[in-house]
Amino acid sequence: MKNRLDKIYTRTGDAGTTGTASGERVRKDCLLIEAIGDIDELNCIIGMLLSLSISKEIKDDLNQVQHYLFNIGGELSSSDKFLIKSDQVAWVEKKIDLYNESLPPLKEFILPSGSIEIATCHLARAICRRAERRVVAYYSDNNKHNDLLAYINRLSDLLFVYCRKIAAADLVEEKYWNPSI
Repeated sequence: MKNRLDKIYTRTGDAGTTGTASGERVRKDCLLIEAIGDIDELNCIIGMLLSLSISKEIKDDLNQVQHYLFNIGGELSSSDKFLIKSDQVAWVEKKIDLYNESLPPLKEFILPSGSIEIATCHLARAICRRAERRVVAYYSDNNKHNDLLAYINRLSDLLFVYCRKIAAADLVEEKYWNPSI
């Protein structure tokens, strides 16, 4: 099998451009590269979350999510490949429903705190929301792929449910927002 990356540096980006999967050269600060960068950052924080003490069940899910995030980067970088499909959106929705059914109903907004695991998961959720905004900004000028947009939107919901599930498993009391403070 041929190595995917023979050289780590190529010098082709020294002038502030980078190549897409379709071979096009684009500026590194364009909306597309910003969106891909946020997806990459999301994948990195999920990798951090995987290094913490969370359930095997959630770790297995997050390992799958990391592969989907690479697919999203590939899909964004290519103008003709659709790697995220309704099956992946349905997978996320199924996971949300499964985990959420055992959690108590929400009484108020939850503060992102409780333990390093919970706070890291909340950070992943916030990065996911930013990535979603960047993808929406990119797609406002380009062809939309609704399954990809739906997947990222649901993924932030799943990460929120993971925060709650981790808190419940670790017997960490959720801290509710107090609007009167």
